[in-house]
Amino acid sequence: MSEYSLPEEMTAIAISHSGEPDVLTAIKISVPKLGAEEILIKVAAAGVNRPDVLQRRGYYPPPPGASDIPGLEVSGTVVALGQSVKHYAIGDQVCALVAGGGYAEYCKVHESNALPVPSGYSLLEAAALPETFFTVWVNLFQRGKLKAGETVLIHGGTSGIGTTATLLAKTFNARVITTVGSEEKRQASLALGADFSINYKTEDFIEKTHQITNGHGADVIVDLIAGDYVAKNFQAAATEGRIVQIGVQSGRAKELDLMPLLKKRLIMTGSTLRSRSVEDKAIIARELREKVWPLLDQGLIKPRIFKTFPLIQASGAHALMESSLHIGKIMLVI
Repeated sequence: MSEYSLPEEMTAIAISHSGEPDVLTAIKISVPKLGAEEILIKVAAAGVNRPDVLQRRGYYPPPPGASDIPGLEVSGTVVALGQSVKHYAIGDQVCALVAGGGYAEYCKVHESNALPVPSGYSLLEAAALPETFFTVWVNLFQRGKLKAGETVLIHGGTSGIGTTATLLAKTFNARVITTVGSEEKRQASLALGADFSINYKTEDFIEKTHQITNGHGADVIVDLIAGDYVAKNFQAAATEGRIVQIGVQSGRAKELDLMPLLKKRLIMTGSTLRSRSVEDKAIIARELREKVWPLLDQGLIKPRIFKTFPLIQASGAHALMESSLHIGKIMLVI
């Protein structure tokens, strides 16, 4: 039962058809019904992420059973509980990773995929955490196995993923090199804590990475670009380096020479997060709660928020995302 008086309908942002940002349309739909272990969140803020853009363009459909409303991360107040919920109560403030449905006034999630709002965080700041922190934890630490003292090369250093990866890598005592597309972004990345930042439009990141590391190369590379970066990453990586592919913004790799992969004994891996099971995401959430949330509670890490938009202006948020002019997270507020 809920202490809150819940409406039957809510405003949400639908994708009317695949296309440009203006296909995002405000509609009225029913407030989600809860499963036994789900909580209902009255959404305060939702993050805007690249997968949302891909979904809008028709390239990244929601997994079976997930809402077709875009939005993969939210924060807000718990206003209703499934009958078997054990860890949250009405009125709790949480942030959550969801498989869809975030661009709405209310959003449901399995309780194991939600986390408490860190001490001292606003709900806006908390909504900027789940998608990037889950993604970075999986790819940089679980799959990339980054260790203190190693060097990580992060492409897209001022994106939501890039800024989060920089903050976490530095917090765990790694050396960070980022690539960015302008001098403004280079300075912003350095201000966030990167040890070195390379403007890929004016410098060769392979050459600069080897120069910075005295010929060693990057121990871990986090790449959301793909395309010709796949072959370049082989060149920039250290012997026995780990390359983690988390996006393909430039499309498929072409004319790929695998000999550097063999000679350097490289490990190349990749992952997506959205289609993973509730149980898989619950494991990630527990690790974050144990190893990262204490750092957030101490104020040692704060996400960088670039700009906010009202929910009904989601199209403007997507246009900004696709311009790549942002430095940090783009958010919707309700």
